[in-house]
Formats: sequence, structure tokens, C-alpha cells
Amino acid sequence: MTLLGDTATTGGRKGEAGEILAIRGGRPLRGTVQVLGAKNLVTKAMVAALLGESPSTLRDVPEISDVAVVRSLLEVHGVRVDETERGTLVLDPSDVESAHFEEIDAHAGASRIPILFCGPLLHRLGQAFIPDLGGCRIGDRPIDFHLDALRKFGAVVEKLPSGIRLSAPRGLHGANIHLPYPSVGATEQVLLTAVRAEGITELRNAAIEPEIMDLIAVLQKMGAIISYEPNRVILIEGVPRLEGYDHRAIFDRNEAASWASAAIATDGEIFVAGARQQEMLTFLNVLRKIGADFDVREDGIMFRRGGDLRGVMVETDVHPGFMTDWQQPLIVALTQAEGRSVVHETVYENRFGFTGALVKMGADITVYPHGLQEGPRRVPRRSLEQAAVITGPTPLRAADITVPDLRGGYSHVIAALTAEGESTVRNIGIIRRGYADFLDKLTALGADFDVIG
Repeated sequence: MTLLGDTATTGGRKGEAGEILAIRGGRPLRGTVQVLGAKNLVTKAMVAALLGESPSTLRDVPEISDVAVVRSLLEVHGVRVDETERGTLVLDPSDVESAHFEEIDAHAGASRIPILFCGPLLHRLGQAFIPDLGGCRIGDRPIDFHLDALRKFGAVVEKLPSGIRLSAPRGLHGANIHLPYPSVGATEQVLLTAVRAEGITELRNAAIEPEIMDLIAVLQKMGAIISYEPNRVILIEGVPRLEGYDHRAIFDRNEAASWASAAIATDGEIFVAGARQQEMLTFLNVLRKIGADFDVREDGIMFRRGGDLRGVMVETDVHPGFMTDWQQPLIVALTQAEGRSVVHETVYENRFGFTGALVKMGADITVYPHGLQEGPRRVPRRSLEQAAVITGPTPLRAADITVPDLRGGYSHVIAALTAEGESTVRNIGIIRRGYADFLDKLTALGADFDVIG
């Protein structure tokens, strides 16, 4: 297994962040792709291994750069990580130790995962160091939810010019925590901290994404006592000791939805092996509304355009709503739909930045930076929300574009594959953060491209 970093390779192709593709579009994508473990679960389950007193085994680990970052951070802290077979990691935390701030900073890169090391490291070592956090530039992702929760557990937080130092001079204890927003990251932080905190923790307004539930399953296998109550309430009874786990990660529904959008945009047909219906119900409902076709099978889901597409109104929201990660690839498909589509983005305030490249390619998209008031809404309006109005169908033409972030970058590739002519897509390496074997999968689907940088 090759865990990709900034200069890693896969399938004989260069994997640098600045990699450039020349894509000749206008042909349907057809074939099969396999999705493995979800990035948003695998990286968190790797962190959870820090809490165990014995080794953990994690299966269906994808070959993505975010996994490489977390592996490096674990190894810096003394965790032994072995690949026993492709997609399977054994994580042994027997020799966990403090790491120098400079080492953590060097290995963290642009990842936001280091903040989730806080609870486990406070339990194991009594202290944690967190560098400045990076990640995709899609909006303000404050870590105040994380720090406020850690303080309630008894952590002492010291902000430094280069990052944050945390300590727990009196240990960590259970707490009553009410999140102002059902943040996935903050919910993960509470879970990873509360399982070994003394006493009972009650978390209200928790995120309940499938990846959160899978993380709860991982922690329960380790010996944690966690119950999910109605109305987004999670109760955690702290235990003094946890063991390792053996777990097969939930499939990556974000990747599955991305390939579905690629099939629809290019008028192709893609079978996504490993995708499951239950975790994608909301996405599949939207596909049905726009007139796309899908076939749920025992071992995956087949996606195709199936006929003329029609406009739709979409509101992003936390689970069980329509995921913000799904809207960017879907917008490319909506450029090929008849009539007017409206996408209300209520989770991140800067997630429509990628649409500028689509407009350059001929799409008719107008972004309203303060949202739109029109029409009945299911999701409560948020002060940060934006709206994008897509009018179609519009033929896309080739262009020279640069990848801005993970999902936006994938969307640019879909647009280039849909467009007539040869496009130049720069900074492809960002896509490797969340899509395993990306170029090999494109090749298998019949995409026509060359790596030129």
C-alpha cells in the first residue's frame, strides 16, 4: 500500500500537489470503480487507536494523502503502524510518547486532523501540542467548539504564536456539552475525549453522520459505553481502560456520490462497487428528482443519466440532509439539466468559489453571496449561507483551470471530462487527499488524459 504524500506516486504517475492534467473531454465515462473506507471515518479511527492498550486493526483503508498525514503523526508520537496487506493497517500504541512541536507541525501539513489528537494524548500523556490548522479553503472552520469542549473536560488550553498547548493537571472528567451547531469535528472530539474521562458525558446537538456512528462502533469495540438518545443526544460513560479494535471501515459515500455525478455529467454509466443505498438515501432522492437513473444492487450502485435532466432545488445540511460535499460535483451535472436549479449552501460560506472555473467553461451560474430568500425552505437559513443558480443545459468548452480544494477540484475534472476540447487542469494533487487511485480509476472509465507536469 502506498500512502500518498506530497511527492508520492501511484500507478506509475507523479502525485505532486502541482500535478497538471491535459484532459480531452466530450466522451462518456463507462465502467466500474471500487470505493473503500470513508476518509472521514478512517482517519478518525486511526486516531482512536491511541486510546487502546493493545494493537488495533483497520480494514479497507484507502490510499489517500490524508491517511498518510495521520499515519505520520501517529508515528511521530511513537505508534507503530504496519501494513499487513493492501488496505489493512495494524496500529500499535504501546510506546506512545510526546513529540516535539516542530515534528508535529512538519507532519501535519494542511490537515485539520491534529486537533482530534488532543483528547487521546491528554489521556495517554497528560499533554498535547497542536500546530496551526490547515485544510481546504472553503470557509471559516473555527476550532472554538473543540477547545470549549476540552476545557469542560478539564483541559487547560494555552494559545501560543505557533499553535496550542494543552494539559490536564487534574485529569479529564465527564461534562455536559451542548454544541451550538452539530459539528462533525466537535462531535468526534467529544467522543474521543469522553470515552476515558471519569464520569458521564452528555453531548447535545451532536452530529449523527454515518461516519460518526461508525466511529461509535469502533469505540464500543474498544470497550467504550456509548448510547445514542433521541434528538441528537449522545451519552458516554467513561471507562478506565480501552483495548484495540478490529474494524472494517464504512464505505466512502462522498466518493460514491462524486462518481455518480461524473456518470450523469458525461452521459456515461458507472457502477460504484461498495456503495450502499441506506447511507445515500438523500443523494439518491435528488438524483430521482433531476431525472437521473440508478440501479441499487447487492454489491454496489449503478449510476447513469438515463434521459433528459431537469432543474432542482437543493439545500445542503448536516446528516440526514444533503451533504455539502455532494453539491460541488452535482453542480457540474446540473449544468446539463433543463431549466433552473438552485443550490443553497448552508454549511460553508466559501464553497462556491469553484464555480468561477465552470463559468469560464461556459456554464450559466450566478452565485448570491448572501443567499436567496425565495421559495419554501426545509433547512433554517444561516447567516453564512450562499446560493448558486444554475441555468441549463449549457455545453461546456475546454479551459485552463486550477484546482482550489478537494471536492471543487474533483468537480473541475468532471467539467473537463464533460467539455469539448482539451482542458488543462492544474494542482491535481489536492484531489489525492480524498480519492484513492484517482488517475487509475479515470483510465479504467475510459477518460482521455495525459499527465503533463
